[in-house]
Order: sequence, then C-alpha cells, then structure tokens
Amino acid sequence: MNERAVLDREEMRRTLVRIAHEIVERNADRPLAIVGIHRRGAVLAGRLRELIADLLGVEIPLGDIDISFYRDDLSQHSQAPVVHASHIAFGLADTTVVLVDDVLYTGRTVRAAIEALFDYGRPDCVQLAVLADRGHRELPLRPDYVGKNLPTARAERVNVRVEELDGVDEVSIGPAVAEVA
Repeated sequence: MNERAVLDREEMRRTLVRIAHEIVERNADRPLAIVGIHRRGAVLAGRLRELIADLLGVEIPLGDIDISFYRDDLSQHSQAPVVHASHIAFGLADTTVVLVDDVLYTGRTVRAAIEALFDYGRPDCVQLAVLADRGHRELPLRPDYVGKNLPTARAERVNVRVEELDGVDEVSIGPAVAEVA
C-alpha cells in the first residue's frame, strides 16, 4: 500500500476545531443545523456538531443523509450501492444547514446530497464543509469550509479514515483502486 499520510489524528482534530470556529464566526445569530453525508461525512459531522455546540453553549441539530439513490453515476458502478438510513428529525425552514463530507472531488456527491436534503425541506441556506478538497471538479461547486487542500492526480485516491469506522484517524493519499467489473 504505497500511501502517504497527510493528516494524523491530532492534525485532524485541530482541523475540525478550526472549521468549527469558522462556522460559528460566519453564522452568528443564525439557526444552524449540521448534516453529514454517509459514511465518513456523518462521523465528521457529529464531531463538528459537538465542537460547535461547545463554542455556542447550545444544542445544534444533527442529521445524516444517504445519497445512494440520488447519484447520477449509479449505472457506472459494478456493485449495488450500500444504502444507509437518513436521519433528519428537525425542520429545515429558516435554518442554515452545514453539509459535511470527508472529501470533495468531482462535486457529484455534493450535488446528490443537496438534492436529497431538499426532499426533507427547504433550508434558508446550505453551506459545505469538507475535511479535504482534492480538486478535479466536474460541477461548479466550491466548499465554504475546507480542512486541507490536497492537490492530487486523478490516478490517486484520498483516503479518510475515522476511529469510529476504521479504528484510526488519518488522511492519506495513495493509488486509486480500479473498480472490478
């Protein structure tokens, strides 16, 4: 596994703390909710929600969303998508929703997440927070909050691992894994 680590556990924690501060600064006096994109985006959203709630001293609604059936590239994958339940148990009207994902690449996941989110209601504003932005956008999307910009080649893959799912917190860059047909 020819991977190169770019963020370790402590760097990930500091990055999320910085993003939380940026979200609080930008959204003073706005009702706020955090929604993570399954899987690792949902984990990171939970961490961000805790940090923001500590900064503001108030409870912040937290949701998670599955975008499997909103993707525009389902036919290009050889395997059926793994579907997770979405949980948004709060109203979106008059709320700024911070959508959280681990890696921003082409923008297609974010487009699907926004479409899925709007099936739950119409937020006042949607902002995007990502741990890593690797470029190579195919859609005109730009994150509002970026943990780390990672210039990559298309033949590379950014791997985000979180303690809750993978047993370790880290971000690494390695070779892309070819999909089995």
